[in-house]
Amino acid sequence: MELPQIRQRRLSDTIMDRLESMILEGALKPGERLPAERALAEQFGVSRPSLREAVQKLVAKGLLVSRQGGGNYVTDKLGSSFSDPLLALLESHPEAHQDLLEFRHTLEADCAYYAALRATEVDRKHLQAAFDELQACYSDSTHTQEARSKEGVTDARFHMAIAEASHNMVLLHTMRGLFDLLKRNVVTNIGGMYELRGETRERLVNQHSELFRAIMEARPNDARRNASEHISYVQEVLTNNREAEVRTARAERYRFLENFDKH
Repeated sequence: MELPQIRQRRLSDTIMDRLESMILEGALKPGERLPAERALAEQFGVSRPSLREAVQKLVAKGLLVSRQGGGNYVTDKLGSSFSDPLLALLESHPEAHQDLLEFRHTLEADCAYYAALRATEVDRKHLQAAFDELQACYSDSTHTQEARSKEGVTDARFHMAIAEASHNMVLLHTMRGLFDLLKRNVVTNIGGMYELRGETRERLVNQHSELFRAIMEARPNDARRNASEHISYVQEVLTNNREAEVRTARAERYRFLENFDKH
């Protein structure tokens, strides 16, 4: 029986696999520039022509984008599940905010659970930096629109850092695809919540702190519960606000009809 010959794999394919893994695992982020060709070749211990061939294959796949004189970048369309027109459409419908919170309830509870279970020392340093940045926002007592927007963005980044620490590639890229929507949702929620309840900021500070500690102390079940309770609290406040708005609108219609009947 004649057996087929074993074909030796091209080095460029091995390099391509390594770069694809880095993109899939989140080590290379959408829109991020690859290290310079010489530095990357030295890091991988390969020749520059082999690296260049691997990069060209990834460009052909649409995973990398080459810019004339500007290097190679991971495509910023990676994981972009929601287009800008859809973002605007979702923002204009209040019920969509609740739908996103329901989705976050499941998604972020799982992210927190796996982050507490799997976070490396590098992940913990990154999470610590994200948490410290969020705490700095909480210390800002100006309460301006600009401060709230910054807090919302920083809040979303903190939750993104948890997703990265989960080491679940599907969870991570789902969160990345949702990031713009998540960021806008958090900014909108914070503005409304602070006006509704005076204790909201203190509650959010405590909730994020408990979630952070559970992950850092490798307590996965507590982390899942803390994440779930955090989203549930946001849902409760916003639901109460929505119900209050409906009652106010109904009362205004009653008053309008009463005044109309008098005339």
